[in-house]
Amino acid sequence: MALFNTIVAGAPVTGRDVYVPPVTYPTVGTIWKAGGTYNVTWDTTNPPRQITNKMGRIVLAKAGRLQLDHTLALGFDILTGIHEVIVPRNITSGRDYQIVLFGDSGNSCAEFTIL
Repeated sequence: MALFNTIVAGAPVTGRDVYVPPVTYPTVGTIWKAGGTYNVTWDTTNPPRQITNKMGRIVLAKAGRLQLDHTLALGFDILTGIHEVIVPRNITSGRDYQIVLFGDSGNSCAEFTIL
């Protein structure tokens, strides 16, 4: 068993394809309103040939913490570069919100405001 663990532990890691497309909107200075509909956008330039998980998820973060109860979108293709979301009506106003885009990995935008 020790030999197996040594061989597996020493095996090179290949074929991983972490794709982290940068979120391009919202940006610093953006103001969204609770209940409003907006397009989240991200740069899909130069994706890897193989992407392990193309299914996207958009979640709000506040003060750097994921707000998993505020999933804005789920199950879309991350290669589209755009997805429409609706801001929940019951959200607390703040200047420290971020959009987090998940697929292979998570990537967030700059902080913006929700009123």
